Amino acid sequence: METATSGTEISSELAAEAEEHDLLTLGVEEEYLLVDATEPRAAELVEEVFAELPGNLRDVVQHEYYRTQIEVASPPHLELGALTEALRGLRSGVAAAAERAGARLVAVGTGPAAGHNARIVDNERYHRMRERFGDLSPGQGMCGTHVHVSIPDPETGVQVLNHLRPWLPVLQAATANSPLFAGHDTGYASWRSVMWERWPTVGPTPYLRSHEHYLTLVEDLVASGAMLDDGMLYWYARLSAHYPTVEIRMGDVMPTADDAVLLAALTRALVATLLREVRAGTPAPDVAHPLLMAAHWRAAHDGLEGLNIDMATRQPRPAWRLLRQLFDYVRPELERHGDLATVTRLLGRLREHGSGAARQRALLARGGSVAEVVDWLANTTRGDR
Repeated sequence: METATSGTEISSELAAEAEEHDLLTLGVEEEYLLVDATEPRAAELVEEVFAELPGNLRDVVQHEYYRTQIEVASPPHLELGALTEALRGLRSGVAAAAERAGARLVAVGTGPAAGHNARIVDNERYHRMRERFGDLSPGQGMCGTHVHVSIPDPETGVQVLNHLRPWLPVLQAATANSPLFAGHDTGYASWRSVMWERWPTVGPTPYLRSHEHYLTLVEDLVASGAMLDDGMLYWYARLSAHYPTVEIRMGDVMPTADDAVLLAALTRALVATLLREVRAGTPAPDVAHPLLMAAHWRAAHDGLEGLNIDMATRQPRPAWRLLRQLFDYVRPELERHGDLATVTRLLGRLREHGSGAARQRALLARGGSVAEVVDWLANTTRGDR
């Protein structure tokens, strides 16, 4: 949920380098939960955390909907190494500010521990949203990951959105990191996804005929009352309202900066691969909307360790196998962007340790408590090894 622009403008030097080598830039936004310094419950301390932020972070850290949340946005990058350094710096810097304010920074999709429903940030737009839509998001906040990948123009971007639709459920499964809510296991790998879908414009991107069609849909949704403005277009992939990017936004925030970098790299390689299909005139598969909804539900329920829907056969298959299929599909663009070695290593690590949801459940299975899960998440978010 945005109140203003996020991220930073691409520099002319970076834009020129990207154009010269026909490469795509990428950036990442992450939303985090603030929890009490000693207890696992969420803490409404966002203003106190902002007061502790150093000057170099103030332009890239934002409020979110609830007082228990905070958001960061990396600058655009070409190299994964630079993106990794930026995300680690953001996490450690905001985590340190949170600790000075009596809180901990936690990269998790929903509040794992029991607690009261949080209050919204004192912001005119958020108050209007609350008045219009009521209590659609009870709890302590929902935290996601958004990946921005550059596109040449909006018309091409719309065609990329069409091509992206079949691939997003498996990427969502890879991000699953919210099995716990209010002190218990929900039975879902991503409970944030279930809660998030209560909002009227959340869901798979529809099949779009053109950029004009995209703009008409946005205007119609605002006129219907389902959105206050175009910032409430919560499709799983959309055109950025502020930057020349497509924004992929269906995933939970992930436990580590490396997890986020892996998602970003796979997303950029996928967009680059699909751009080539668009330029070649290859039509996007017009996947039935109910099947996409089923695949996204499966991603939320099973996560990466269960099944998802193979859009080519319309049959359930292991989500890990579908993620590997995506990796093989985008491998040429991973190599061309210089990301193959890093992604291969990070994908192996994800395979070894499992999704965030699997890691949380493994702690509980070993006799850990919800409080110990929150401790682990806080340490992992901060970057402790």
